[in-house]
Amino acid sequence: MAKQAPPQGIYVPAVVYFDSNEEIDTEGYKAHILRLARGGVTGILVQGSNGEAQHLSHLERFTAIGITRKTLDENGFKDTLVIAGTGAQSTRETITLCEEAQEAGASHALVLTPSTWAPAMSKANILTFHRTVADKSPIPIMIYNFPTVTAGQNLTSEVIAELAKHPNIVGTKLSCGDIGKAHRLCTTFPPSEFAVFPGKSDVMLPGLLCGSAGIIGALVNLAPKLHKKLYDAYRAGRVDEAKQIQEIFSHADAAVGTLGGIAGLKRAISEHFGYGVPYVRGPLLLVSKDALQSPAGDWIAKLVELEKAA
Repeated sequence: MAKQAPPQGIYVPAVVYFDSNEEIDTEGYKAHILRLARGGVTGILVQGSNGEAQHLSHLERFTAIGITRKTLDENGFKDTLVIAGTGAQSTRETITLCEEAQEAGASHALVLTPSTWAPAMSKANILTFHRTVADKSPIPIMIYNFPTVTAGQNLTSEVIAELAKHPNIVGTKLSCGDIGKAHRLCTTFPPSEFAVFPGKSDVMLPGLLCGSAGIIGALVNLAPKLHKKLYDAYRAGRVDEAKQIQEIFSHADAAVGTLGGIAGLKRAISEHFGYGVPYVRGPLLLVSKDALQSPAGDWIAKLVELEKAA
């Protein structure tokens, strides 16, 4: 059976919205999903790190995937993929989350390496974990390499390449931002079999130049149309146009981090697009409106201006 890698394109690790009681704000979340879909994204990652996956119960994860799939289907976006983050701290729970993700409507799962017992995660343990999950998962899985949220574990290109040989492991999201790693993987596997996605927009164009399958980046939450514009420009050979857009991405991606990551994204979306309230679940902290009155906020404003004009 042929591997079922996700198609090349623009993917967004969508933020999820909460109300003041930290309950899922369904209407705010639906509004966000629709703006992203209308912006031309290829797929939506539910419960990536930006979706506060570790802050959600199993039922909330299931609900968020279902809301995403139903919202897309009811509004003419049946071809927009839903990928589910299914990271957990045990092999057993990770497999359960993959099963629940399929039931809720996801086509692929994105799997983090467990990190509670990071000193015990030898190469052999890492390979065994991901292969066991892939053996049991009813949907194809992707390897999520994000050292920031896995106690510093940074999978090498050699380890990822070994995992890529598994028939049910079909891609990776490299939130490490390592272009050399991406290039090595892109020149080893065709994207139809193993899709390599940088996880940061500040390396989107360098990734494409290395043969990446596109992007799965937090900044897409703010500017889906502009990411697609860069992608389309590159594919059409308009590299100078792509470079101009990449310049703003490089500054705006860093600005989101300065503003507080997830909380900063939510604040910027709320202020610039007029939906959703910027609540996050503790221990994350709310970012104030005043934070946008800063050099970082100015870069976000420039990005949004270009997005609205795209």
